[in-house]
Amino acid sequence: MALDPEKMKTLIAFKKRLETQLETLNIEIKEVQIALDIVNSMLLEKGFKRGNLKEIPPPDLPKEVLLPKQEQNYQTSSDTQPTSIFTTAVTPHDIENVFPLKTMNDESLALICFDKGVMHVLPDESKQFKANTPPFQNFLVEKVLAKMKEKDVELVNSQQLEANKAFTYDIVKEDNSIREIIIHNVDDERLKELKSSIRWTLEKMYDKMKN
Repeated sequence: MALDPEKMKTLIAFKKRLETQLETLNIEIKEVQIALDIVNSMLLEKGFKRGNLKEIPPPDLPKEVLLPKQEQNYQTSSDTQPTSIFTTAVTPHDIENVFPLKTMNDESLALICFDKGVMHVLPDESKQFKANTPPFQNFLVEKVLAKMKEKDVELVNSQQLEANKAFTYDIVKEDNSIREIIIHNVDDERLKELKSSIRWTLEKMYDKMKN
């Protein structure tokens, strides 16, 4: 039985409202997923794995959450032990910018948290990226990170740059799995290059891991 024109108009208008509402909900879901990914990444502390909620205090959470320190293996670019966001008090104001890194197929690779020149790269825990998977060492470490560090060392030696403003990086590993990359003294230009290089590296690593 055919609908009369008025009922048809009403149904079409209702359909458009539903489509608009669905689009809004999808955007909200993506935003919530990004926020959830950030929180999960911050809970990667040993003994505080994703899904282990027993240690989380009930509703009245303090403004700052101090996560327990973890014994880790470090590959560092300096003599200083790296400071990880997992071992420091974290508040919503601690993070200036968050950039999710994804594959061309929209699969999560990592999160980049950037604040005051310090960059924290948090690989997706479910992927288990290994430090010996190419092209992590031969491209990202040797051709990108090490080169940036060498350039700043030369500037420091020629007194064109203060030592405390030189580029440094630390790689936090556990059983050869990359847990975090911490990069200090990153300017806007290097931030763009690093985001691109890290995303490309992790995607190539993921492709090799799947094969």
